[in-house]
Amino acid sequence: MTNINPIQTLQRLLMVGAAFVCTLPFTTTALAQTNLALNKPVSASSELRAAKDAVDGSSYSRWESTHGVSPSWIAVDLGTASNLTQVVVEWEAANPEIYQVQGSNNNSTWTNLAQKTGGTFGNRTDTFAVSGSYRYVRINATKPAPGNAWGYSIFELKVFGSGGNASSNSSSSRSSVVSSASSSRAAPIGYVPLFPEGTQVTEQIQYREPDGTLVTLIGMRSTERHARERGEAWLSPNEADGRYFTYPPFYFQNRSFGLKVRDTIPAGGKNIRITMLINEGTFFGTTFSLFRNSSDPTVTEFGWALNYGFNNLKEGNLPRCFDGGNEDCYLDVDSYWNTGPNPHRPLVMGDRIELAPAPRLVEMSESDNRARVDGGGSRYYSFEQLYVVGEGVRPWFGVAPNLDSVPVPGDALLGGETSVSYNYSEEPYRVFQQMANNIGIANTDRFLKGRRLFHTSFATGQHSEFPTQNPIFTAHLNQLGSNFNDERCIACHQLNGRSKPAVVGTALDTLSVLTGAPGNLPDPTYGFNVLQKGAVNNAVKLQRYDVTPRFLNDGSRVDMHKPVYEFSSAVPQLYSVRQAPQVIGVGLLEAIDEETILANVDANDVNGDGVRGKANFVKNPETGVTQVGRFGWKAAKVSVRHQAAEAFVQDMGVTSPVYPLRSCQKSDTNCHQTGVTTHVSELELTRLTNYLQLLGVPAQRSYRSGYPNGMRVSVEHDVNPGQIALGKTVFETANCVACHKSTLQTGNTHPFAELRNQTIRPYTDLLLHDMGPDLADTLPQDSASAAMWRTAPLWGLGSLKYVQSGTSTGNDASVRYLHDGRAHSLDEAILWHGGEANNSRLQYEALSTADRTALKVFLNSL
Repeated sequence: MTNINPIQTLQRLLMVGAAFVCTLPFTTTALAQTNLALNKPVSASSELRAAKDAVDGSSYSRWESTHGVSPSWIAVDLGTASNLTQVVVEWEAANPEIYQVQGSNNNSTWTNLAQKTGGTFGNRTDTFAVSGSYRYVRINATKPAPGNAWGYSIFELKVFGSGGNASSNSSSSRSSVVSSASSSRAAPIGYVPLFPEGTQVTEQIQYREPDGTLVTLIGMRSTERHARERGEAWLSPNEADGRYFTYPPFYFQNRSFGLKVRDTIPAGGKNIRITMLINEGTFFGTTFSLFRNSSDPTVTEFGWALNYGFNNLKEGNLPRCFDGGNEDCYLDVDSYWNTGPNPHRPLVMGDRIELAPAPRLVEMSESDNRARVDGGGSRYYSFEQLYVVGEGVRPWFGVAPNLDSVPVPGDALLGGETSVSYNYSEEPYRVFQQMANNIGIANTDRFLKGRRLFHTSFATGQHSEFPTQNPIFTAHLNQLGSNFNDERCIACHQLNGRSKPAVVGTALDTLSVLTGAPGNLPDPTYGFNVLQKGAVNNAVKLQRYDVTPRFLNDGSRVDMHKPVYEFSSAVPQLYSVRQAPQVIGVGLLEAIDEETILANVDANDVNGDGVRGKANFVKNPETGVTQVGRFGWKAAKVSVRHQAAEAFVQDMGVTSPVYPLRSCQKSDTNCHQTGVTTHVSELELTRLTNYLQLLGVPAQRSYRSGYPNGMRVSVEHDVNPGQIALGKTVFETANCVACHKSTLQTGNTHPFAELRNQTIRPYTDLLLHDMGPDLADTLPQDSASAAMWRTAPLWGLGSLKYVQSGTSTGNDASVRYLHDGRAHSLDEAILWHGGEANNSRLQYEALSTADRTALKVFLNSL
């Protein structure tokens, strides 16, 4: 079956509408004759934009040379000697006045086939009739056209003739995985879906019995305190933060469980049975509180109308409950408990039931309350969840009276039903570390075990939290590479957020420096990145910022910071400094169907807004198939697993089934071997991936909470809904949503049911966009040129000042924006936008002070 170039095919399809992509049947028709250069190996004298973009069949991606350097050249290897008849060069505006078309059979001795003189500045296409048999064709630019102050740039280099082979662009195995014509989804063309049709869910989280009874499975973990409990009494001055969002010692073993809620009300029944299911171990004495006692004016931090427990009739009605799917510990509820009017009325659809279990493990003895199973703690609280009768578990926020729990409105659910409820324990800096709100029971255990690995030092085996209390992870002692960037994942992702800000004159401790050589090759000295710590001193310092002032419409000054770096060793041929991104919501982004992503490509700018967008098609490092890139600043990773495994080997020298050898950091050659014992096993890599996939996204703080009179409103909840709404309108009017798409829908093929069919608001399109020369570095990745960047999701933006500072009051100075962390403020980040975002930036610069402030208030509510 013929293999089809993904970019060229998608370009053609998108010209006639995204709907056509979804319905086009797969075809085996061969590509038309014959551009011999299409997708062939290519090299260049320099690559400000990737050389392969000049032979990818796309009318908008392009090769670009280093500015101001002549001669500059680009050469394509046709694979075999071919009888040439024609060469077509589609130039971008930055083109030469004089250049040669050359041929060679050894890639060193060149024969002039044609020469162009008198070339003029501006987009143009030059066509040459040529002759001769050559394997290599080179365009050699010797003098820029008058007015060209840049380099040389080619959209497409096309070579026609006979005797060569048209490019297949990939191995023939790809066609074998295309779904059949009978599939409910159209067969993909030129790429393999990350999750094929028919993928089974790992765990059910909700289902209906034949009679309509609704069954919901709710994952729970141990916590230290209650959801509304601050570090001081409600009406007292601020003294300390709460401990509801924390992970107490031993959280990852013997302490996770869940609730199975069997709701008969939708089926015309009268009761709800809530069963406790334990993932591992034995609980004894677990209590269970239900129905927030909101009508009682004395209720503050905690207080519920029904306080009971989970007793086991088979154990003499004692509260002893076992793991292994045992369903002997349950509680039946058949009325609505409330201290207000009409108490104990029958349950009806829509009733709100707050659930607050408090797990307790079997203790050593009456005088020793350590857990018998492992010597850790034995008594905990858990998440306080809101169950809505007939619907299921819902993210909640607090309303009057006394922060009573009600569902968060749908337009504030940035992560759909995975969204993290509003937090009232004053721990906004821990909000990126929470489970998806709709997480299942067994998945909770997977999440917690994966989280342990994320926090483990591969030098000492210690956990980053409670290092003297949590057990040493002995399986990972002394596994750190001789050179590394840090010893645990969490060190670079501050509280699951971004890198800590770089400080002038010091090393880039938590930022990465990616490296390479022309042709998408690794740097001969460093490999794919600089490992800054360890046996060899490869530190990279932020030497200084070159600061240039810019001024907005109202005269406000914004300082633009361009970083300048200092390498302690050799300067890489190509490099790009990257701050670590926050890790929330990656599972949801992974769950978006490829068709949804590609539908936003506007290759020919049909709507005339200057925004095009391009998918980065990337080779899966394990299977070799081509897939849509989603993760990383240039969308160069196809999956969460890919992203995590690459970080292991490139930042810590830790091997895994994806990259089984430490040499994978230096080169991809002979890297993917089988039968190798790795530092991280398949089970542990899967657990870590599951942890990242199941992280929740904070709900948008666009609604005011119902704090009682006299109570201090937490900083993160002191919001102005009207100003937020205005800011959203300004954001949309400035066409920021052309790239930062406000709403996307996840598909129905991800293995986690929690992530399927969710309406999410990530404010990204996951596409690459040319952001102009000011943001360009020198390192292309796959089909992403040096000036192209994936649209960064904006969810969680307003939480960064808490997460990055690790404080409940927040600190804007702790936050940096853009790929290399150069931008010190939202104003600066927006003003760095160029290229496809130029029109939106100009509109932002022209805004009134009030509108610009409202837009930033909106962004900080996300």
